[in-house]
Amino acid sequence: MLDFLTKPWPWYISGPIIGLTVPALLLLGNKSFGISSSLRHVCAMCVPAKIPFFQYDWKKEVWNLFFVGGIFLGGVIAAVFLANPLPVKIDPVLAQELAGYGITNFDSLIPTQIMNWEQLLTLKGFLLIVFGGFLVGFGTRYAGGCTSGHAIMGISNLQLPSLIATICFMIGGFVMSNWILPIILSL
Repeated sequence: MLDFLTKPWPWYISGPIIGLTVPALLLLGNKSFGISSSLRHVCAMCVPAKIPFFQYDWKKEVWNLFFVGGIFLGGVIAAVFLANPLPVKIDPVLAQELAGYGITNFDSLIPTQIMNWEQLLTLKGFLLIVFGGFLVGFGTRYAGGCTSGHAIMGISNLQLPSLIATICFMIGGFVMSNWILPIILSL
């Protein structure tokens, strides 16, 4: 059983499990799935300023904080106890292209050659870590939610704004990974 948990799950198992969170949340409490809203709840809970965006009864949404905490705890348990000891499988063509940018370590999903504290003080590291994080946060706020909220919950509820947001997320990811990221990695 433990061997089954340490290997990547195929889409036909993990996809339906993720998809079943939508009806489960709706049936159990008429709740919407989304992760980015939990950051708003934390800020409303911790920031005493009279900012209108944070002036609401966040205690009604405390379930979301437990949900996100469970995701975090599950990730920690998986990383510590269920980690696959084998290197991440990378397509040979991609591995060769990444080697041209100096990325040769595929022991984890995060390329440690560019995602580390020393790189944070370089232009490449700043663009990828700080500016990229800002753009993700800005985009999440501008789109009214994150990819998981829109793609999993919004589309399953047949919401046109979620479909548009998800299409824009996919186009943005394509543009970034194929056109912008190679420029940044070559810095």
